[in-house]
Amino acid sequence: MPQSLTNLLVHLIYSTKDREPFLSNPELRMELHHYLGGVVNEHGGRSIIVGGVADHVHQLLVLPKIMSVSDLVRELKRSSSLWIKQRDVLLKDFSWQGGYGAFSVGQGEVEMVREYIAKQEEHHRKRSFQDEYRAFLTKYGIAYDERYLWD
Repeated sequence: MPQSLTNLLVHLIYSTKDREPFLSNPELRMELHHYLGGVVNEHGGRSIIVGGVADHVHQLLVLPKIMSVSDLVRELKRSSSLWIKQRDVLLKDFSWQGGYGAFSVGQGEVEMVREYIAKQEEHHRKRSFQDEYRAFLTKYGIAYDERYLWD
């Protein structure tokens, strides 16, 4: 086959370090979401939607065909941390948690996941980040040790 063609849909979830509410400013959060989408697009992927609340981000994307999930997440966190710290002196201590969740999404689930991400503020009026994340891990059959899940 002369070409490599892919359509690997991924739902990423990652949090600020210790779930600090660094992203409580809605304007900053929206700018960050646009920035994160741009990082994916610049690396040859396609950002479908980015959303979240004060302490974490959800991102639905098409994985760049030349990058692994871990390499993409490392670049998203690295570049966005630099970007955020340059925005305001009050954000100088910003950092992301060490880990992340990456979940495969079928083509038929894109609209459902897009809607879920778009309504993050609504979801988190009723459910904590920890409960939401545990539910994703359970849904996808991912074993975890609670002692190492949060940082």
